[in-house]
Amino acid sequence: MKESFAYCADRVRDADRDRYLAALFAPADKRGALFALYAFDVEIVQVRELARELMPGEIRLQWWREVLFGERAGEAAANPVAAALTEIFERYAFIRDPLVDMVEAHRFDIHNEPMASVEELLCYASRTAGAVFGLAARLLGGEISQVVTTESGSAQTIADVLSRLPRHAARRQLYVPLDILRHYGVDPEDVFAMRATPALRAALAELRLRARRSLEGVVAVEIPETIQPVFLPLAPLRQWLLDMEKPGYDPFQPPPVAPWRRQWRIWRAARSFRRIGT
Repeated sequence: MKESFAYCADRVRDADRDRYLAALFAPADKRGALFALYAFDVEIVQVRELARELMPGEIRLQWWREVLFGERAGEAAANPVAAALTEIFERYAFIRDPLVDMVEAHRFDIHNEPMASVEELLCYASRTAGAVFGLAARLLGGEISQVVTTESGSAQTIADVLSRLPRHAARRQLYVPLDILRHYGVDPEDVFAMRATPALRAALAELRLRARRSLEGVVAVEIPETIQPVFLPLAPLRQWLLDMEKPGYDPFQPPPVAPWRRQWRIWRAARSFRRIGT
């Protein structure tokens, strides 16, 4: 079973370097559970990447849903992420229902329906990224307010929407809420055609402002030191969001951040947690 947790750690290191580095600041005896949770999230987020059509995506999400309910024990034992999850269920039974809800929320990813409103985006963020933050905090033995998980999930999700905009546009997915686009007079076809119009730039600027405010909401709360590692992946976001305010920013070519700089910001926040918001 140790091999399953090692696989999860490698999976997270390859797919989500920020979370991997942040988890190293958690107590050694808690990291396996964190890596299992994070690897599961990677698997669910990547369903759309691996299953380009609706039906294969639905089948894959349903498979994970059944694994979570213990209905595919034999197959789960052969899948290292599922095997690791099965083991932590025995110690942390509280994670099962939120993970099932995560799977349901990610059904949005495999459909091409647009995100209708900011409210819908924030609900999606709460059930996906927000749930991961909240569960990770509980795995480290802490409780955190709904405000913190909501704000953390919102900041992370908006950042993901901005970073994946070119990929989403190429397959005609729209995570930028329609009500924001309408407010600024953006034609969704401009997004799909990757036309960086002034109206689209203004709409995305509002999303960035919301993300920065969410980061401020996280650091405004006193978070116990024991669970601070959970929130360290947020550390590189603020400067990256500010980089998008520079002249010449192209929303379909998000500014890159050198790996060493991301790592430095996580290390800096680990030493002084409130630096997440600066």
